[in-house]
Amino acid sequence: MLKLENISWDTPNGAAVLKNLNLEIPEGKLVVITGPNGGGKTTLAKIIAGIYNQKTGRILLDGEDISDLDITERAKKGISFAFQQPVRFKGITVRKLIELASGNKMNDGELCDILSKVGLCAREYINREVDSTLSGGEIKRIEIASVLARHTAVSVFDEPEAGIDLWSFSNLINVFQDMRKELKGTLVIISHQERILEIADEIAVVSDGKISAIGKADEMMNKLMNSNGISGVCSKQEVLLK
Repeated sequence: MLKLENISWDTPNGAAVLKNLNLEIPEGKLVVITGPNGGGKTTLAKIIAGIYNQKTGRILLDGEDISDLDITERAKKGISFAFQQPVRFKGITVRKLIELASGNKMNDGELCDILSKVGLCAREYINREVDSTLSGGEIKRIEIASVLARHTAVSVFDEPEAGIDLWSFSNLINVFQDMRKELKGTLVIISHQERILEIADEIAVVSDGKISAIGKADEMMNKLMNSNGISGVCSKQEVLLK
C-alpha cells in the first residue's frame, strides 16, 4: 500500500499547490487521479516518484517511510514513473533502455514479448535510438514497455495519453488493462480521459491541492458525469475529453 499523509508542496515563489493532502492507494489496484487543470495532479505524481520533495508530510510504501528518499532510491524500492513527455536518449537503443529497466540482458524473444504488448514489432525497434526520430506515440509505448520490464510495486503514469494518436491511445487502454491483470503491482494514472477513468478500480479527484472526492470507479463515474461534476471541481467537459 502507498500512503500519503498531510502532503504539502509550494512553488518556488511560495504559492501553495498541495495542501495537507491525504491519500491511500491500495496494493494491486488501478487508481486514476483526475481533477481540474492546476489542481495539483502532476505535482502529486512527481512527489510520489521523488522528483519533487514535499514541504510537509510523510509517504509510506508498505509501511516504510520513504519521504526522504530521492527518485533513484525510490526506484530501487519499486516505484517507477512515466513522464507525460517521455525523455529521449540519443545514443541509447531501445534494446539497451529496456535491458537497463529490467536489470538484465535480454534475448530477442524476450524483447519481442515486451514490445509486442505495447503494439511494436521488436525487429523494427530494438536497434533504433530513443531519440527524435521516434514519434510521440512510439516513444510513449517504448517508455511503457520499459515500465513493464521493471515489474515495479508501484507504476505512476502522468497523462499517458498526451501527444499520441488515436490508434496508439486505443492500444494504450489495452496495455493498462493487461497490466492490471498480469502485474502484482499498483498502477496510478493521472488522466482526464473517460476511457482511462472507465478501466479504473478507484478514482480520486484532486482539486485545489486536496483530495476532494474518492471512491470506486463506477460510483465516481456517475458523479463525474452529472451536469455539475463533483461539486464543480471536475467539469463534465474535462471528463469527456477524447
